[in-house]
Amino acid sequence: MLAWTIYISFAGALLSALLPRSKPGLSRAFALSIALAGLGIAIAGYAAGFAEGRSILVDLPWIPSMGIHFQLAADGISRVLVLLTGIAAVAGVLFSWNVDLRTNQFFAFYFALIGGVYGVFLSADFFLLFVFYEIAIVPKYFLIAIWGSTRREYGAMKLALYSFVGSAMVLIVLLAAYSSAGSHSTALVDLAHAGLPVPMQMWCFPLVFIGFGILAGMWPFHTWAPTGHVAAPTAASMLLAGVVMKLGAYGCLRVGIGLFPHGLDPWGFTFLGLASWRDVFAVLAVIGIVYGALVALAQSDFKFVIGYSSVSHMGFVLLGLMALNQIGVTGAVLQMFSHGVIAGLLFAIVGRIVYDRTHTRQFADLETMHLARRLPFAAWAFVVAGVASMGMPGFSGFIAELQVLIGAWQVAPWWTIAAGIGIMVGVAYTWRALQRAFFTDRIPTAQELETEEHHKLAPITWPEIAGVILLGASTLIVGIYPRILLAQIEPAVKALLAGGVQ
Repeated sequence: MLAWTIYISFAGALLSALLPRSKPGLSRAFALSIALAGLGIAIAGYAAGFAEGRSILVDLPWIPSMGIHFQLAADGISRVLVLLTGIAAVAGVLFSWNVDLRTNQFFAFYFALIGGVYGVFLSADFFLLFVFYEIAIVPKYFLIAIWGSTRREYGAMKLALYSFVGSAMVLIVLLAAYSSAGSHSTALVDLAHAGLPVPMQMWCFPLVFIGFGILAGMWPFHTWAPTGHVAAPTAASMLLAGVVMKLGAYGCLRVGIGLFPHGLDPWGFTFLGLASWRDVFAVLAVIGIVYGALVALAQSDFKFVIGYSSVSHMGFVLLGLMALNQIGVTGAVLQMFSHGVIAGLLFAIVGRIVYDRTHTRQFADLETMHLARRLPFAAWAFVVAGVASMGMPGFSGFIAELQVLIGAWQVAPWWTIAAGIGIMVGVAYTWRALQRAFFTDRIPTAQELETEEHHKLAPITWPEIAGVILLGASTLIVGIYPRILLAQIEPAVKALLAGGVQ
């Protein structure tokens, strides 16, 4: 059933391109129907997963001479991320309701990207996963380069170059694993059980982890992320933060840890206090958490604050993976979902609801507009998204980050202490942004009051309200009842840690 999310998305991309450019309303309605169909299938597939566990969806010979199959499979981890993609796809369409420039082509690229993302999360063959991963890169470039804003060509090219460098590293590992396993199959299960030599795993693991980690925003390879987020149109920003960065984290887990578990073994010596690749990447994750939060605190551009906060929050995903224990990795997967919906909501508020009405993202300008009075819906939506981002109990971010921190503490308490500093700074930059953008205590001048009177901001539209409710409800439901996701994540994580890819 879940395989149809891929087919429908690519079919939607093709049909969107064929729709007349002169009827943007038709393109929007069609796009919403495709996104809702994908979400419906994702929900049904997720519900079926409680009874099915891991299941093979499709297994067809693709390049038989090389042992390459079109093989799709789903376990609890895949189902959660497919569900996230369905939610993000619907929300992205709702917040793109104002796109008038070549609307049909916009949604064609949009669903090509969505189809690639679904494909990565459901691939059970390393070569197929790599193909879908590459497919997702091309639409990202055009969405930013054509429909973006600030330095869009630079942001699109930087994202593409970083992505292709990471892809080249992954391809090297794919070829090495395929050759070492006997050149009979590229299925993840077969490669995991091929008994890859430990020395080979020791150099393949860091190469593939960095290759995928680039797209996950891992420090110091994160610089594409804030630039790309700011340059991208709202829907593309939501997808970049919501699901595209998760492709990198998913690759780190499914391929890096799943295929090369011995790559995390101790080196047998110590260098600068580091004794394994696990230590190296845990340190990089902690640096990303603290660095992203500190840089976000110093920003004067509202969207850059959210961009750097994404780098910080993705650090928790990588830290949870490096804990290599049940609770830490489970928290990392839950954090993928949590950050996906929360970051999507934050980018939607800043990029669509605020920027499209005020035409500025600078706090110095926003302070003069008194948006809490003029756009109360946006202000209170950002309050909800902000406290969710800070990890307030009752929202998904709290239980996700708590599990990551507990998992990290069991390995090295200082990892948790350092990450805690990032959380405290996160509270600071969130409240700073909230106060400066919406609840400033600056008294308006007579001229500003007159300007407000003669320049009314456009009212909030129904797609914006629906999008905020969808994303806000998602983080709230998971925060109140996390078992709805953990019941499927935990068995899948346990199986992966016990014996690699199952």
